[in-house]
Amino acid sequence: MPADSITTEAPPRTDASANGAGAAERTSKKRMLIIVNPYATTVSDRLKNLVVYALQGRYDVEAVLTEAQHHAIEIGRHAREGGYDIVVAFGGDGTLNEVANGLAGTDVPVSVLPGGSTNVVCRTLGIPNDVVDATEHLLGLADDFRPRRVDLGLANGRHFVFACGAGLDATAAKRVDSHPMMKARGGRWFYTWAAISGFYRHYLRSPIRMRIEVDGNSAEGVTAIAQNSDPFTYFGNQPVRVCEGAKLDNGTLSVAMLRRAAQRDVPTIAARVLLNGLRTPGHRQIDHYEGVTEGRIESVSRDAGGSIRRFPVQVDGDYIGDHGELELGIEPGALTIVA
Repeated sequence: MPADSITTEAPPRTDASANGAGAAERTSKKRMLIIVNPYATTVSDRLKNLVVYALQGRYDVEAVLTEAQHHAIEIGRHAREGGYDIVVAFGGDGTLNEVANGLAGTDVPVSVLPGGSTNVVCRTLGIPNDVVDATEHLLGLADDFRPRRVDLGLANGRHFVFACGAGLDATAAKRVDSHPMMKARGGRWFYTWAAISGFYRHYLRSPIRMRIEVDGNSAEGVTAIAQNSDPFTYFGNQPVRVCEGAKLDNGTLSVAMLRRAAQRDVPTIAARVLLNGLRTPGHRQIDHYEGVTEGRIESVSRDAGGSIRRFPVQVDGDYIGDHGELELGIEPGALTIVA
């Protein structure tokens, strides 16, 4: 880790910390690196300082701020050899995604502090969605440190923790990511507006059609979702469920393909993803696959000039570009976590 990239938040100097006893106490603490996304929805300098100060009661804490997209991946890679006992992603699911990509395949444990608008992985792992409660949770883990392995999905070589999407949900993510201020202010309502407007603007008229191939099966549609855990996301406190059989540690993905974009299908699909007792994979316009270890999605649409039309892709809620094809895979036990 470059020395100039770390900002260490130290508590006020006291007599105890100035002598040998204080130094011995610090060296007995687990070393924690907090990777902070200052642009995340609920993160501020004041909140970051309060969190770091509180965690210093049980950990030897260093904190570093991300400066741009993909910076957390770079920081995570440097942290591989930093001797840290735990690396904490303080931000939204996108921040955790980058940290996971930087630390995939290592034994360095990762944990999460919620700073985004949804915090899917945080809630899936059982970490409180309130940052104060989550900080207390991390303090408690200092005496009950039990790292475990979870799987990571792959989308064209990019790891994802909970989900990858191609089509409608990625269109919404693309719109949301291009307006960070509105994302911070509007939260789930802005994402809902982006999804609805994207549906009417891009999918009712001339959607990009894609073909998915998994385990010898093939289907065509306009949106594909691959899940590494359940639920797919949350709307407020309500879990949104799309795929079945997805778990962080079962070595497989679950994949769903929406066959068409039709306004008459919206009410019945919305009911299935939001209401308990109704199975989304049971919808007649959805193809569903469990136990997937690899798959491929490709565009089958062409523009007027004969070129392949590319579809948007998101991983863990962050747009990662338009693609003509997408290779899906799974890396069992690729990430070490503490939760």
